[in-house]
Amino acid sequence: MIYDSSAAWRGAAHKRLLFFGMSGLGKTRLAAMLREGGDWFHYSIDYRIGTRYMGELIADNAKREAMRVPLLRELLMTDSIYIGSNITFDNLAPLSTYLGKPGDPARGGLPFADYVRRQAEHRDAETAALLDTGHFIDRAGSLYGYPHFVCDTGGSICEVVDPDDPADPILTHLSERLLMVWIRGSEAHTDALVRRFDRAPKPMYYAPAFLEACWSAYLAETGTAPGAVDPDAFIRWTYARAMAHREPLYAGMARWGVTLEASDVAEVRDEADITALVADALDRRAS
Repeated sequence: MIYDSSAAWRGAAHKRLLFFGMSGLGKTRLAAMLREGGDWFHYSIDYRIGTRYMGELIADNAKREAMRVPLLRELLMTDSIYIGSNITFDNLAPLSTYLGKPGDPARGGLPFADYVRRQAEHRDAETAALLDTGHFIDRAGSLYGYPHFVCDTGGSICEVVDPDDPADPILTHLSERLLMVWIRGSEAHTDALVRRFDRAPKPMYYAPAFLEACWSAYLAETGTAPGAVDPDAFIRWTYARAMAHREPLYAGMARWGVTLEASDVAEVRDEADITALVADALDRRAS
């Protein structure tokens, strides 16, 4: 790790953090809190995916839908209107909408083959965005003069790395440059996230083998034809399984860094609190 003690962390002229864990436990909140202090560059993996690597795919998909409307088609064909996504750190809806959900087209679903293709596009984009981290660390300092750097990862980071491989290229790249920090939730947090997801199911990225297994199991359990699957019902069914699947992967990644409890993160109010929490985590690891 780049900080071998709490003293090294507290005294570092250039502090570098990466937060990972389940979506909804505070990664973006902590990163935004650091950014608002003025000395931290905030690098959002999901934002990078949705702009640099999938921005054209997202915009083209919106144009494809617009081309079905005669008036909009005419305006697009004459370059009279412009269609693009307005993705932000806090609004990743264009990316989620593009990923979509598999199932019945009449209920907003995608054919499974198209869904799998978009999942693969996301995997390639996430891999590239994570490996861009070093470039953005250098850029944040040399171009903008930021002394500190925080990387805010998506919940699916654990699906594109192998924490048991000591030579994993992504984890090696990241751990050599930042302190990796797992925000660990309790069973109560997981239950709350499942309930929240059930109220408003959103598209997610899944590892290919896990997705194929879930799709086959869902079809067998429900007896539904692929083209008749309720898209929201499928991703609700899959979400809790995904959380259980990801927990040991996050735990494996935590061996490359330190762990914070989500309950403690929820109490954080400023940069000083974050610095203290990370210092305590380094002390626990050392002992």
